[in-house]
Amino acid sequence: MIPTSILGLVLLSSSAYAHTYIWGVFVNGVDQGTFRGIRTPAYNAGPHAGGYSNSPVKDLESIDMRCNVLGDIQAPDTIKVQPGDNLTLDWHHDYRNDTDEVIANSHHGPSLIYISPDPPTENSFVKLWHEGLYETLPHPQPGKWSTTSNIAKNFGHMNVRVPQDLKAGFYLIRAEMIGLHEGDASFLKNPRRGAQFYPDCVQIEVTGEGSVELPEGVSFPGAYDYSDPGIVYDVYCSTETKTRSTGPCTTTYEIPGPSVWSGAWAETTAVSVSPVTDSSTASTWSTWIQNSIVTSATYTDRKTVTVVGTSTYTASWSSTYQTPAPATTRW
Repeated sequence: MIPTSILGLVLLSSSAYAHTYIWGVFVNGVDQGTFRGIRTPAYNAGPHAGGYSNSPVKDLESIDMRCNVLGDIQAPDTIKVQPGDNLTLDWHHDYRNDTDEVIANSHHGPSLIYISPDPPTENSFVKLWHEGLYETLPHPQPGKWSTTSNIAKNFGHMNVRVPQDLKAGFYLIRAEMIGLHEGDASFLKNPRRGAQFYPDCVQIEVTGEGSVELPEGVSFPGAYDYSDPGIVYDVYCSTETKTRSTGPCTTTYEIPGPSVWSGAWAETTAVSVSPVTDSSTASTWSTWIQNSIVTSATYTDRKTVTVVGTSTYTASWSSTYQTPAPATTRW
C-alpha cells in the first residue's frame, strides 16, 4: 500500500503540462467543489514541479484502464444525487476556467461514460452515453469529433443523467476521452504509439426509492480489444491533416465498447452551470509515480530536486464497499 503521507501529496493536482481529467462535477448546474468526489489520477512526469497528472493509459490489459493510475484509492467524499439528476463533468487541462484548452486540439476521438456499483465487480460497467465522429466533411476539411469539437469547445463540459428510478446505493461514474492521434498503430505492436485513454472516476451516492438495478455490463480492463475497429484507427482520414496510412482511408468510425444501455436517458442535454465555488487552479505537487514506483521529493527554487523517499505501489481494489476515509491533505 502507498503510505498515507505520500498519498496526500499524490492526490494534489499538477498546475502545468497536464493531460485532461475531471476537475469538478455540477449537479443540476450547481458546482459540488473542485476535485470533490473525484479519484484524481497520479502524476507520472518525473522529477519536476509540474508535469502530467494524467499521462495516458495505453495498455488495454492494465488495471489503470478502470479509473486511471491510483483509481483504487477513494476520494475522501462522495457526491449525493437522485435519479434523473443532470451531472456535468468538468474536464480540464491546466485551469478550471473558460480559458483552458481542455484537451490538445490534435487529440481527436470519442467520449464515453459508464456507471458501475462501487466497488466494481466483473462485468459491472454499464455504458450510459457515448459520442464519436458526429459530423463528417469531405477531406481535407476536418470532421467533428467529440473530444475536440464538443467537449473542448464547450469548456470541458461532458453531460450525463443519473438513470431513471435507479436503485439507491454507491456507484462510480467512469468517464473517459480517447485520443486517436497515435491510434493508427496498435500499442500491442508499437508501444511508442497507440490510442491514448483518459479515464477518470467520480464517486456518487444515489438516494431515493428507486428499484431499477443495473444490467450486466463490461469489465475494465477487458471491455476493449486491440482488434476493435475503434481502437486502431487512422484519425487523420477525418481531419485536415494528411493521412499517415498506406491502406484504405475511412471517414466512418465505430465507437469501442458495448452499446448504450436501454435504461439510460435517450437524450442528455447541457444545462446552465453555476460559477465554480472554489479554486480554479490546482496545487503544485512533489510526488509522482513511474512504473509503480512512488517518489516523494522537495524542491528548491523550483529547480533543485531532492528525493526524500520512494515506495512501491500496487493497485488493490476492495471487493466490498468501504466508507471513504477523511483526507489527510486537501487541495
